Amino acid sequence: MSLAKFKGIFPPVPTIVDKHGELDKKGMANLLDHLIDSEADGVLILGSGGEFCHMPPKLRLEVAEFAVKHINKRIPVMIGISSPSTKETIQYGQHAAQIGADAVLVVNPYYALLNSDAIYHHYKTVAENLDIPVLLYNFPALTGQDIGIDVITRLAKEQPNIIGLKDTIDNISHTREVINRVHAFRPDFIIFSGFDEYMLDTLILGGHGGIPATFNFAPKITKGIYKAFIKKDYETAFKLQRQLAKLMPVYAIESPFFGVIKQAIKLTGVDISTEVLAPVTKLPKNKKDLLIQVLESAQIPIINK
Repeated sequence: MSLAKFKGIFPPVPTIVDKHGELDKKGMANLLDHLIDSEADGVLILGSGGEFCHMPPKLRLEVAEFAVKHINKRIPVMIGISSPSTKETIQYGQHAAQIGADAVLVVNPYYALLNSDAIYHHYKTVAENLDIPVLLYNFPALTGQDIGIDVITRLAKEQPNIIGLKDTIDNISHTREVINRVHAFRPDFIIFSGFDEYMLDTLILGGHGGIPATFNFAPKITKGIYKAFIKKDYETAFKLQRQLAKLMPVYAIESPFFGVIKQAIKLTGVDISTEVLAPVTKLPKNKKDLLIQVLESAQIPIINK
């Protein structure tokens, strides 16, 4: 299996919904087309920023089906299939394979704190029951625990169907250690940065790209960093990295950041609804004003105030 198609920028796509919490197909299509036009190398559907955690199962299946059908093989589609239940994770993964997705992304089971054997068994069972490439998703700030470097290494060694990792951890030394260990015996194991600002570090260390939410509204920055790195144009990469640093406060405006990202997309010119799924609420005006200030500080053009 060639893993070349899993390199580069795979933005986590927000799910566009109406005020009733139903999929807004027109808005979702607008956003997907915008991402493709902006040179996304692929997309992640139903990642953390896609609000999968607040969706009933029927909506998750509908969003996955719509995205794969609308993209229609123009770029690779990765689908988040995470659930605290191993059986349900497999069911979502089988559905993703059936509809023609290119890969699936699996965060470790959340809520119950699991020992390392249980985490390993979850991923092993998922991988053995799916005929589609699987990427691990490490996000300890939200799941409550790290997958663990030993478990990641063991899975990479024993499960050929597990092809990579999205490492969303505020500690670049963690990503460095994964790369050092896993690339020693499996150099093509895909490593994506989960945090936007660590993508350049990840590339320098031998990783393959990033899954940055900022690409949704500032694609020239994150894609620009990747392109400049590949071309060895480090001066441009460093300049864009400093611009990205000014954009990072967007994540601190509201928790969770779902409404912030949607509002930023609309402000920068893509016609979408900024509704979010309960229990999250729409971004209030004072926080929208803060968002505008951050965008302007990073020299992101505001098109639709």
